[in-house]
Amino acid sequence: MARRWRTKALGALALLPAVALGAGVGDADAAAPGHLPASHTTFTARVFASGAHLVHDTPQGKEAISQPDDITALGRDIFVGFQNGVGPQGQASTSGNRDSTVVEFNLAGKEVHQWDVVGKCDGLTADPVTGLLIATVNEDAHSSVYLIDPIAGRPIHYRYDEALPSDGGTDAISVYGDMILISASAPGTTGAAAPQPTYPAVYRVTFDAKTRVATVRALFFDEASAKVANTNSPDRGEDVQLALTDPDSNEVVPDFARRFAGDFMLTSQGDKEQIFVQHAGGAHQSLAVLTLSDSVDDTAWASDHGGAIYTTDNAGNTIDKISGPFSRGDVFVADTPCDANDAPSTCPGPGFPANFLGQLNPNTGAITAVHVKGAAIAPQGMLFLP
Repeated sequence: MARRWRTKALGALALLPAVALGAGVGDADAAAPGHLPASHTTFTARVFASGAHLVHDTPQGKEAISQPDDITALGRDIFVGFQNGVGPQGQASTSGNRDSTVVEFNLAGKEVHQWDVVGKCDGLTADPVTGLLIATVNEDAHSSVYLIDPIAGRPIHYRYDEALPSDGGTDAISVYGDMILISASAPGTTGAAAPQPTYPAVYRVTFDAKTRVATVRALFFDEASAKVANTNSPDRGEDVQLALTDPDSNEVVPDFARRFAGDFMLTSQGDKEQIFVQHAGGAHQSLAVLTLSDSVDDTAWASDHGGAIYTTDNAGNTIDKISGPFSRGDVFVADTPCDANDAPSTCPGPGFPANFLGQLNPNTGAITAVHVKGAAIAPQGMLFLP
């Protein structure tokens, strides 16, 4: 859920000394000495923007936009993908609409511009080098990708060069160095049900502007080997074989992070895992897996005391702004209990509450609910801006 070049209530587990797994896996505690963790701080939320009064054009006429999901920033403007009831394989909404809407907002929460893309927009990010937005559509199957020039152009549609070898779709996007990395979501949707074959977990994607073809190749696979990163695990530092079923959000861990700084990170939402990739795409690429205490969608790292987290509320049709105070390096997640693989079919329910803002301990994987007053929030996509 997700959801970026700016770059989901459980008690904390016991914190043991960290084990070094390599240069990208540090050994600092989740909370820096001298300050309380965010779970002991009260934050304030307000509605930054809402889709309630925004419309887009459809063949049937103007229609209200809804279901904000992924969020990113370019310059000082914020961009959000609204899914408008489109299904995960591009199925039409109940009104017959098949388009998602990418909306640009200024920092006052006012709409600046919007673009429609065909399909359900589940991944959106900005490339600071090219100045383009990248949007993926249809996270379960029949997926494709768009490039959007927010200044001069309309969306340019790219098809993938082959039927996706994960037999699924594509989701979140990160710009990592000179690579575009896209989650290989919903593996096996169009393939054999069992046993699980080796599917790509993340694609490296390149774009050919002449042919409008996006070429994909695997960065790593759902069944790859990774080192256990939980410092309170008896197996810490040991190699395990992944069995990812739900590659979803991804981020580039900022250089100021207290652990995994500079790594590429994939969240396998239903599996309650985050995979950290050192030296992604290089000869010495290596993986570490952090098992989480709950399912999460997007992750955000606080870069300064006075910034804000911007979150999307898919059901509430709002973008919310959460003010601090923050501490540099704190890790926040959109906790999504109902998206765990073991969640009941009727959810929320006992033991499985609605989405909430959590603070993640990057050593143990424990998530603790943080206190938020003001507007009701159910975070999904997340973005921290200083």
